[in-house]
Amino acid sequence: MTTSWLVTGARGLLGRDVLAELAADPDAAVTGLSRDQLDITDPAAVRAAVAGHRVVVNCAAWTDVDGAERSEEAATAVNGTGVRHLARACADSGALLLHISTDYVFPGDARQPYPEDAVTGPVNAYGRSKLAGERAVLELLPHTGYIVRTAWLYGAHGPNFVATMLELAARRETLDVVADQYGQPTWSRALARQLAALGRAAPAGRAPAGVYHGTAAGHTTWYGLARETFRLSGLDPERIRPVSSEKFPRPAPRPAFGVLGHGKWQRAGLRSLPRWDDQLTSALATPAFAALAAAARTSDERP
Repeated sequence: MTTSWLVTGARGLLGRDVLAELAADPDAAVTGLSRDQLDITDPAAVRAAVAGHRVVVNCAAWTDVDGAERSEEAATAVNGTGVRHLARACADSGALLLHISTDYVFPGDARQPYPEDAVTGPVNAYGRSKLAGERAVLELLPHTGYIVRTAWLYGAHGPNFVATMLELAARRETLDVVADQYGQPTWSRALARQLAALGRAAPAGRAPAGVYHGTAAGHTTWYGLARETFRLSGLDPERIRPVSSEKFPRPAPRPAFGVLGHGKWQRAGLRSLPRWDDQLTSALATPAFAALAAAARTSDERP
């Protein structure tokens, strides 16, 4: 039986991988809409776009964390009010909503992974804007809304930390990287597969609605991620030097500990995502990252 999917934010880092994953499913009829094609802050446009679809995957978001600190109202218009429009349209049409959120809804002061039902408390405007979207989904879609929190996302289709490290490796001898923030580097392709699995399980009644954590197992620091990226790419990890967050002051404070627990997947009968280093190994073997690594090694070999 064919299932109709709508993917918003379809030209973004995650959205493009979700489209690619669903394209391989013969039972999925997929519509992908980019930001230029669908402004989720426009309720009439959202209603028209959602109509006729069984599963909506919302990858549309304001993702500029520091920009949100300067323009919280604008960020909330997308991450909060825009998500409310989507949730309302899904409630009216009977569609399921898979909404992407973030670890930034937590304060980052824990010492153990945050479970899905942990008390939230964002420390910056971006986190507050994303929490507003979560609340809209839970309020309007208590039985058909799915919130998938992710973190430290990287992939082939947009700016991200892993690509930046490899690009800088071609130009700099050493790199200073923050070593006092902990998180779970997550490959966008792996998350896309997880979203597709959840979107198939949900209509069949196998996955309860609510909050899921779509992050890699295990955790590391930005410093640890940079070193492993270099090592797996054939570069010297000793070129990475650890520094504290104080060396790179930013407009928006970052949670020091953004590690999430994954218990909800087991209750849905689905496997949680693989370890972060296993995901990184797979990602670096893909053409986009392999090309960046090759360029960095070539630069390394120049006299």
